[in-house]
Amino acid sequence: MKQKFAQFMYGRYGMDELSKFLSYFSLLLLLISMLFGSAASVKSVIVLIAFALLVFSYFRIFSKNYEKRRAENAKYLNFKRPIADKLRLRREMWAQRKNFKFFKCPSCKAVLRVPKGKGKVRIVCKKCGTAFEKKT
Repeated sequence: MKQKFAQFMYGRYGMDELSKFLSYFSLLLLLISMLFGSAASVKSVIVLIAFALLVFSYFRIFSKNYEKRRAENAKYLNFKRPIADKLRLRREMWAQRKNFKFFKCPSCKAVLRVPKGKGKVRIVCKKCGTAFEKKT
């Protein structure tokens, strides 16, 4: 059975990040639709959207048009990257909040990390070279 499925999938695009996102998001929408037990119209719209996303996800998985699917996935990853970077930066800042204080450069908005408890210090941005003073 496994060999037959592998043979069927030969030459097809398969699962990528966008397909995973669409599948998980459609499942999330289906779970949310369960909360709208009495509102049948809202529930049916959410289920319809979830079903459409799931169909599109499987269409992408079974597609043989590699170039188009790769281009779609690249657009999705380019959209996702800045959001993921901001979330990762916030998580790192939260983990290091006891030992470091974080400042934004006034000119380029880069996030700079300075040890806590050093008093008033002169901070030089590594990205643009702007210097400013802040209290840590």
